[in-house]
Amino acid sequence: MSLSVLNNIAAIYAQNNLNQTQSSLQNTLTQLSSGSRINSGSDDAAGLSIANGLGANIAALTQSSQNAADGIGVLQTADGALSQVTNLLNRAVTLSTQAANTDLTTGQVSSANQEYQNILSEIGNIGATTNFNSNNVFSGVAKQIFISDGTASGSNTFSDVVGVLSKSSVGLTAATGAASTLTPSTGTTSSATPTVSTATVTLGSATDTVTGNISLSIATGTGTTVTHSINGSGLAGGALAAAITADATFAAEGITASYAGSVLTIKGPTTGNGTVVINTNAFVTSTGSAPVTLSAPSTGSTGGSSV
Repeated sequence: MSLSVLNNIAAIYAQNNLNQTQSSLQNTLTQLSSGSRINSGSDDAAGLSIANGLGANIAALTQSSQNAADGIGVLQTADGALSQVTNLLNRAVTLSTQAANTDLTTGQVSSANQEYQNILSEIGNIGATTNFNSNNVFSGVAKQIFISDGTASGSNTFSDVVGVLSKSSVGLTAATGAASTLTPSTGTTSSATPTVSTATVTLGSATDTVTGNISLSIATGTGTTVTHSINGSGLAGGALAAAITADATFAAEGITASYAGSVLTIKGPTTGNGTVVINTNAFVTSTGSAPVTLSAPSTGSTGGSSV
């Protein structure tokens, strides 16, 4: 008796084809539901690697966009605060101009000064308390804004720096004098003037005249010296001072002259570090004036006026 195994070959083929169709249908449904052509390494191993890399780039760029927006937010916060500071400073100018009016009483000037000092304090408060994400905006410390596409070569850092804001940073300090005096800058008064080089030449009398040329050497402060002469023959003190002041070259270099009480005063430039020298043979007067060297301009006084 023989043993045989019966197989339904057609059924096996049908079953295999059905399984393949089911697998393809499952893959198609996965792509449709996810919206992605590649959902696993079995779909496309090389393509999956590229897709994952691009996904990382997209994630880095998305966050970089947010980082840039935060940096812009810091600057916008600073801009808003400085806009308010501008309004405060405009009010301070109004008060200082008002207080300079001598028609006001002492009490009125004192009231204006009180508001003025409050403005100074508020500017300091704005600088100290303005913050973005709990970080002080006016710190003077660089805030690093990192931008990247997820690669080392595509990364960059930008410094977002907002300077320190205080009473001194806007050129003002609180008054230390009497309440009726508005003095934003300690040590500076309304009568302060720039210190200049000066020299005097005493003429014998108002009728004394000069013989020869008046020659001055002007150090410009840039390493060069300008020497210029005018004809002073027959000029007495007042006329001589007027001639020096009116000369275009001397005027361009900041040289002026005046005459009072038999004394001719020559003023040098208010800038530069050189000297102004009067030529040896410039003056022939009854007193036999010697050559005079003007001292260098002082840099210790910048002048200005208080508000």
